[in-house]
Amino acid sequence: MGNLLNYDGPVLRFLTKIVYSVWLNILWFICCIPIVTIGASTTALCHCCQKMARDEESYITRTFFTSFKQDFFKSTIIGLIMIGLGAALAVDGYIMYRLCFTSVFWTLVSAVLIIAAVAYIIVLLWIFQLQAHFVNTIINMFKNSIMIGMRFIFCTITMAFVFVAMGLLIYYVCTPAIIFGVGTCTYFCSMLAKNILIQCESQEF
Repeated sequence: MGNLLNYDGPVLRFLTKIVYSVWLNILWFICCIPIVTIGASTTALCHCCQKMARDEESYITRTFFTSFKQDFFKSTIIGLIMIGLGAALAVDGYIMYRLCFTSVFWTLVSAVLIIAAVAYIIVLLWIFQLQAHFVNTIINMFKNSIMIGMRFIFCTITMAFVFVAMGLLIYYVCTPAIIFGVGTCTYFCSMLAKNILIQCESQEF
C-alpha cells in the first residue's frame, strides 16, 4: 500500500497527470476564445497530452505554448476547415429535421448526412492527434485521420465514448466537472492512441 502512495507510485503519478490535464484544459479554453485559434490550441493540447501518455511531460505550460506557436499556421487552417464543415453539417441537419417527411429523397439525403457526420467525428477525433505527432500536408492529415480512424475503429469508438461520457457527467451529474473537460478527455484519448501512433511511425503517415 505504501508503494502505491509514495511520490513515484502509480496512484500519485496518475493524480498528478489529472491535475496537469485540468491545467491544460484551462489553457486550451483560454486560447480557444478568439475562435480562429481553436485548431492551434487543440494541437497544443494533444501535444502535451501525448507527452504525458509517454511519461515525458515537463514544464507543461511552456510545452503548450511552444507547440501552439510552432504549429499555429497549419493547425489554424485545419481548425477553420473543421469549424466550417461542422457548421455546414449542423445547418443541413437542422434543415432536414425541419423538413421531416417520408420520401425516398429525404431518406437518401438523411443517410448521406449521417454518414458525413460519422466521418466528421472520426476526423475530429484523430486529426489533431496526428497534427501534434507528425509533419505532413493538410490534405494528407485529413486522409490519414479518416483512414486511421476506420482502421482502428474500436479505439475510435472508445475515444468518442470518453467525450460523450464526460459531456453526460457534466450535464446530468456534476456541472463543476467541466474543469476536467476537454483536457482530461484528450489525455485519456492520447493514452488510447499512444501505441497506434507509435505503430504509424514506421509507415508513411
